[in-house]
Amino acid sequence: MAVRKPRFGISVLLVLLLIVSLVIPAGAFAQVQAAEKDVELWKALLPLDTVVSFMNTGAHPDDEQSALLAYLSLGKGVRSISLIANRGEGGQNEIGKELFNALGMIRTRELEEAAKLLNLHLILLSEKPDDPIFDFGFSKSPEETLQKWGEEITYERLIRRIRETRPDIVMPSFLDDPSQHGHHRAISQLTQKAFEDAANPKVFPEHLKRGLQPWQVKKLYLPGTASTTTLKFNIGGKVDPVYGLTYPQLGEESRKYHKSQGMGRDLPVADYYVNLQLAKSAVGKIGAEQTIFDNLPYDFREYGEKVKDKKTKVKLSQLQAQYDAAIKSYPNHVKVTQEVQKALKSTRELIKDLKKHPLAGEQQSDLLYRLQVKEKQLEHASAVASRVKASLDVSDGVWTPGSAKNVTIQIQNDSTTNLADIQVKPVLANKDWKAKIKAFKHHLGNGDKLTISAEVKAPANSNTFYEPYQPSAVQFDVSYKLYGETVTQRVSVDPLKQTVALLPDWGLLLTPESGIVNTEKKPDTKKVTVQVTNYLQGPSKGTLELQLPEGWKAEPSSQSVEFQKFLESKNVTFTITTSAEISEKNYAVPVVAKVNGKTFSKQVQTISYPHIGKVYYVRDAKAGFTGVSLKFNPNRKIGYVESGFDNVSNALKEAGLNVHSLTEADLKSGDLSQYDTIVVGIRAYLSRKDLLENNQRLLDYVKNGGHVVMQYHKPSDNWKQELAPYPLIPGDPPINWRVTDENAPVTFLDPNHSIIKGPNLITSKDFDNWVQERAVYFPSTWDEQNYKPLFSMADPGEKPFTSGVLVANYGKGTYIYTSLVLYRQIQSQVPGGYRLMVNLIEHPYQSS
Repeated sequence: MAVRKPRFGISVLLVLLLIVSLVIPAGAFAQVQAAEKDVELWKALLPLDTVVSFMNTGAHPDDEQSALLAYLSLGKGVRSISLIANRGEGGQNEIGKELFNALGMIRTRELEEAAKLLNLHLILLSEKPDDPIFDFGFSKSPEETLQKWGEEITYERLIRRIRETRPDIVMPSFLDDPSQHGHHRAISQLTQKAFEDAANPKVFPEHLKRGLQPWQVKKLYLPGTASTTTLKFNIGGKVDPVYGLTYPQLGEESRKYHKSQGMGRDLPVADYYVNLQLAKSAVGKIGAEQTIFDNLPYDFREYGEKVKDKKTKVKLSQLQAQYDAAIKSYPNHVKVTQEVQKALKSTRELIKDLKKHPLAGEQQSDLLYRLQVKEKQLEHASAVASRVKASLDVSDGVWTPGSAKNVTIQIQNDSTTNLADIQVKPVLANKDWKAKIKAFKHHLGNGDKLTISAEVKAPANSNTFYEPYQPSAVQFDVSYKLYGETVTQRVSVDPLKQTVALLPDWGLLLTPESGIVNTEKKPDTKKVTVQVTNYLQGPSKGTLELQLPEGWKAEPSSQSVEFQKFLESKNVTFTITTSAEISEKNYAVPVVAKVNGKTFSKQVQTISYPHIGKVYYVRDAKAGFTGVSLKFNPNRKIGYVESGFDNVSNALKEAGLNVHSLTEADLKSGDLSQYDTIVVGIRAYLSRKDLLENNQRLLDYVKNGGHVVMQYHKPSDNWKQELAPYPLIPGDPPINWRVTDENAPVTFLDPNHSIIKGPNLITSKDFDNWVQERAVYFPSTWDEQNYKPLFSMADPGEKPFTSGVLVANYGKGTYIYTSLVLYRQIQSQVPGGYRLMVNLIEHPYQSS
């Protein structure tokens, strides 16, 4: 067995930096000037030290093993791949109100930025919004997960990605253990199965027709437990001399990009042990190891030891010596550039030689692939070391069908030599996009800047607009000769600053986009406000109209709209009156814009945060209404403490309830007695410090005759049992205290309770067609003498929970705590969600 010897490839300066890091606190070390440590150059160079590749698989954004990936990628230079199944669409949002697909877009961009920090190659199996591989919410079952995702689709994509990227080592982030999320278990199962199947040409043979080859992963690791660990090593305790942080700290820095999940911790400099289980191996026996690299060729020198062709063996050793020379030249940019360009030439020569004189068997394709990876790594290292910077500016970044826009490619040559034979090639979304590059000089002196203009024209008849999960629609390949060898940079916009988007001439945004029509009101009246934004570069005019169900009417029936400039917006409000024949079914009301002889019916939602930049959620402009029989007293005055995590208050307002959002001033000193009921949004104690500070006023409000409906909280949401009138503690760990089957049977513990009886008679039908889950974070303990439970429910094969709705009398008033996920039901127009919420709100007035 080959024992992997330590390889650091660090210059004398780095050794000095390491010594300094041992005596200076991490925080102070992090303040060392970038010029003294040159993070980007080291990040580009270190991958030349090894040919090993590692793939980590997970289900959701934030599932990546960040500390281990930081160690392998940033500490060892291992080509590290993070493969994630879905985009986290089913989670909660801690920075805004975006949910489902909109939240998935946020989490995707967060994941991309996190991967960039750790120098990871990122892969997502989900390919588009509403993809089958969707985060449908918490699952306790891998079988349910794969049934909903489609096991064949998921597995085909996983095998294809393994064959495309050829990792030596694969490791799922989680064990296939009943205590784990069903999504985690599903990916763990498929990853383990793929160890054999990715190498089997009979599994998805269509891949071979696309030019892919079967690939045998060399090692499969699982997270190690006390009884299964075969390899344990410490990746903490020491500050990396270049990055100024330990690898666990670097991992947490990447996790801080997951702001919508509240991720990222500040860790001390401390030991951090990784425990792994070698579960399968194609290169040695299963058992204890010294390093994760045991039995793997670490670099081309060691790889060459297994190559029979003597000429190739010698060339591989020489090639690795050139890579080592480039690394040892750090941080001297000029010397690094020269060494990298020499190594780039030699790498290409060996690729060319192998194509002329192939090696026997699978070693030919394996070595060629590894050399091509190194060629790309060398080009990137060259760009960083030479300080030749290429950038793309697309101004506002918006194209409309058939429009043309001038963009600029800028090349700044801060190297110490001239660039020759500069070429620019457009890389566009498809053949319907066109680009004309204006004449430019093809050489550039050191210290000089070259600006190249191009006119890019969007397809005239495209029905496909901005696609958030596809590469940027407008990119360019910039190539040039440096020290006689060609370097190519793929140039795209900086996503934190600009976004390339093909958008309709007019983008619409509907408020509300969905809601209910009340079958108790025949007819019912609804207002829909359409925000219209002009994406044409200049004046435009046209009309808006609604396509109504039979018998429905709108005032106005259509509306003329005129704009003078790009990005100008106007609001148009339509009052819709239903027919007298509305029933409990779904109704669709498309909104159509007619502009300059063209018709558009697309919503364009701009999603923008500083840590992710800007993305657009483009979808059909269609207001959806569900017929619901909903009885309530419109004169009840309801206060709502909004948490920012749900949109229930607006939904209730749209339904006709008299809802008022409570401000900080209201909670601190306002007259709460004016409200018949106060509803508290989900997890509000986490986001509303003012609620925490004034909670006693809320309890006094109840004691004096008020009524509170408290929606669920996690144990970590600043919850304390004394926040409720009687002790009540949400279950911990939260994963064990939820019913994830949205179709789980519900038992009524007191069918004659006033909440069941009115104002809407609640039946089992009100639990039909729920989305994602029944309830989360059930209280594990509560004062059973004072709280009365109303429902019992359980996931299949599990013990029932009875604390989904707890009702208590307190003083002259009443207090209800509910773990039911009513906000998802209401925001998805599930009739039972509305009816249950109204009954909770009106409870004391029905029982009196």
